[in-house]
Amino acid sequence: MTNRTRSRSSDWPKLPHDSWADTLVTLHLWTQIAGKVRLEQTPWTNHSWHVPLYITARGLTTSLIPFAGSALELEFDFRNHQLHLLATNGLPRTLKLEPRSVADFYTEFMTTVTDMGFGVSIHTTPSEIADAIPFEDDQTHKHYDSDAAHTFWQALVQIDRVFKEFRAGFIGKCSPVHFFWGSFDLAVTRFSGREAPPHPGGVPNFPDWAAREAYSHEVSSAGFWPGNADAPTPIFYSYAYPAPDGFAEATVAPESASWSKELGEFVLPYDAVRESDSPDDTLLTFLQSTYKAAADKGNWDRAALERQLPPPH
Repeated sequence: MTNRTRSRSSDWPKLPHDSWADTLVTLHLWTQIAGKVRLEQTPWTNHSWHVPLYITARGLTTSLIPFAGSALELEFDFRNHQLHLLATNGLPRTLKLEPRSVADFYTEFMTTVTDMGFGVSIHTTPSEIADAIPFEDDQTHKHYDSDAAHTFWQALVQIDRVFKEFRAGFIGKCSPVHFFWGSFDLAVTRFSGREAPPHPGGVPNFPDWAAREAYSHEVSSAGFWPGNADAPTPIFYSYAYPAPDGFAEATVAPESASWSKELGEFVLPYDAVRESDSPDDTLLTFLQSTYKAAADKGNWDRAALERQLPPPH
């Protein structure tokens, strides 16, 4: 742990699900449209690391997406509420983030991308969503509350920072801290280095072969999920694949963390972090204790995979 100044509870915004439930669903689908462009154009990277978005000083970005001799970056700006389309070989374009249907957003987005010389075809059925409506047909989801989107981004900024501190203590194979638009969560994953049994798949609108590739090796994965209509509590989560014997019964911290039998993972309510005396330390405690449970019960070679912070000079 570093000696930097820790955040305060007031730095972490409230995220009551019912205050932005409709905006959350619409925004989830909009990010899938942009994310699928990156999916189509970017060389495949292990565990689907070529598809996520990343937190920026304004919102979420795809980073540069290659197109022959040029590149395109798509950034959701939750301060000025625009989608920036930034080309390396031409003038930028913008789309307004405002109340509008997914179908309308999709049509304008694809037209704009094509007009910029970045014509691309994407699979228009949303990923990891049961009974999903194709983007071009979705007139149902059309809500956008700019204040709610801004608040969500503010929470992601705090979480991204703490996740990166947690990631820094691991020198084995580890994912970036990245935002998956399929499941709509911010995640970071550590690997033991050993192969895992084939994943069973079964994720809605997500190929089983992709799930098996994503979980080809043993992992301890943690993340943040803002909730949905069926489970409206924003949570931090931590799971192991495959879950070692005794993992669910492990003692983890803080006391507000618990095992969810339904989800098959440890969970910690977002508000338990936000309302604590030291949100950073509370979240780091959860991340470290759940990882320790996975690594110890899974017989990971922790001495070879971890390092103390800061590194020696």
